[in-house]
Amino acid sequence: MAIGTRLNRSFRAFIEKQPVFFVATAAPEGRVNLSPKGMGTLEILSDTHIRWLNLSGSGNETAAHLRQSDRMTLMFCAFEGDALILRVYGTASATHPQDADWAEKAAAFPNHAGSRQVIDMKIDMVQTSCGSGVPFMNFEAQRGPGELVPYFEEMGPEGVAAYWKKKNTRSIDGYETGIFDGH
Repeated sequence: MAIGTRLNRSFRAFIEKQPVFFVATAAPEGRVNLSPKGMGTLEILSDTHIRWLNLSGSGNETAAHLRQSDRMTLMFCAFEGDALILRVYGTASATHPQDADWAEKAAAFPNHAGSRQVIDMKIDMVQTSCGSGVPFMNFEAQRGPGELVPYFEEMGPEGVAAYWKKKNTRSIDGYETGIFDGH
């Protein structure tokens, strides 16, 4: 197990090859959330700064948790090649579409319908583990471009806002997500 405080060149290359990553957050009270992410929505800005685009889904736990506690962990697993698990720990904040810096931050990502937050993570620790228990799996394709994106495109902006109001304003533990107020 290796531990450090920043990404090195090999960690960056490993992250850039992964078609999926996992995000974990938790408020001080309530449930821990762990979500898979993909679709080319992650950008490494520096050895200590990662940014990713959070797309609409049936819940919005990450944004709600970040309003309560800024702790976040990202995990990347090798599903092919040499075994490796890479965990990136740090603090994070969410930027919403109505925030002043949304356009600047979102510009680096594909313009996916239903994009609801840009998450900025400042890294304070990086850890590796062997990953020998992770199975080999072949990557076929991302689902989102064929399923998720058209679903939100067909809704249009008003439909997406109605969806958010129904499913994305509170966490499963009742915490506000800030999706409409941006805070």
